[in-house]
Amino acid sequence: METLERIIAEHPFFAGLESHFPNLLTGCASNARFDENTYIFKEGEEANEFYLIRAGRVAVEIFAPQRKPIIVSTLGEGEILGWSWLLPPYQRKFHARAIEPVRAIALDGKCLRMKCEQNHDLGYEMLKRFAQILEERLEATRFQLLDVYAVR
Repeated sequence: METLERIIAEHPFFAGLESHFPNLLTGCASNARFDENTYIFKEGEEANEFYLIRAGRVAVEIFAPQRKPIIVSTLGEGEILGWSWLLPPYQRKFHARAIEPVRAIALDGKCLRMKCEQNHDLGYEMLKRFAQILEERLEATRFQLLDVYAVR
């Protein structure tokens, strides 16, 4: 039987995490499902969770006045969605929309911040992992901008 602790421990984002940490994280976790074309969150909303994507795909979008939404990335199984829960003022910077049915584990950001304050080893592990995600997403955005503004 799949338990939240096992799912968390086996998710690629937590690869190599000390064996007792998934149990701590499980107290902040719940299952989440989103139907196709459902907004998981929108820019400007309070950021109180992040998601471990188990199945499905999510479009991360930005909006510009009088334009269609611009998809800045597409995330799928094994990836994480949402980092704004980690940094004040804890507000979403993008929209996230399920582009097909999504199954995920939602991790409560307030709960995680409290656990990270109580256990600095856990906090450091979370910060290292999210810093890596931020770096990867920044690099992907840079390449996307180079492609958009390329001389043709």
